[in-house]
Amino acid sequence: MRSLVLASFLNPESLLDKGGLLLLGLIIFAESGLLIGFFLPGDSLLFISGFLSSDAGDHRLPALPFVALVAFAAAVIGDQVGFWFGRKVGPNLFSRPDSRLFKQQNVAKAHAFFERHGAKTIVLARFVPVVRTFAPIVAGVSDMNYRTFVIFNVIGGFAWAVGLTTLGYYLGQVDVVKDNIEIAIVAIIAVSLVPVAIELLRHRREAKRLAEDALADVTE
Repeated sequence: MRSLVLASFLNPESLLDKGGLLLLGLIIFAESGLLIGFFLPGDSLLFISGFLSSDAGDHRLPALPFVALVAFAAAVIGDQVGFWFGRKVGPNLFSRPDSRLFKQQNVAKAHAFFERHGAKTIVLARFVPVVRTFAPIVAGVSDMNYRTFVIFNVIGGFAWAVGLTTLGYYLGQVDVVKDNIEIAIVAIIAVSLVPVAIELLRHRREAKRLAEDALADVTE
C-alpha cells in the first residue's frame, strides 16, 4: 500500500490534476531549495505541466505563459531560500548526521560539482536531480558572491523551468508523444538521470585512480 501511495505521489500528471498551479509552485520551490525536496519529480513535473496547458492536454492547467511564470518564480525563490539557508547554517551542514531524508553524500556530490564548475554550477545543476537541491545551499556555505549567485540563479531558473514547460507544451502536441505520455515521462526521468550516472562514473574513476596512486606510493 505504501508503495502505491508513493507511486501516486510521484506521478506528475496525477499531482497536477489534484493540485494545479499551486502544487506545481510548491513542489518546484521545495525541490529547488529545501533539503527534503531532493526526491521530488521536478523535470517530469515541468514537462507535464507544459503538456497539460496545451490543446493536447485538454487545458487542464492555465495557458503556458502562466504555467512557465509560476514554475520560474518558484525555482528562483527556492534557490534563494537554499542559498540563505546554506549561508546561515554554514559548515555545520557538512557535519550533520545522516537520516532518512538527509545524506551526507548528497551534499558531497553538490560540493564536488560546485568545485568543478564554479559559479556556472547554479545553472548546470538545475538539470541534475539531487544536485540541484543542494547546489544553492553549498553556494551559500561557500560564501559565493550574492550578486553573482542571483544572476546565475535567474538564468538557470529560466532555462530549466521555462525551457522544460515549453518543451512539454510543444512536444506534447506531437501525436507519438501525446499518445504515449507515460513513456515520455519515463524518458524525461531517464534523461535527467544521465548527468548523475556520468558524475558517479567520474567519481569512481577518480577514486580508483587515487587508490592506485596511493598503492604505488606505498610499494615504492
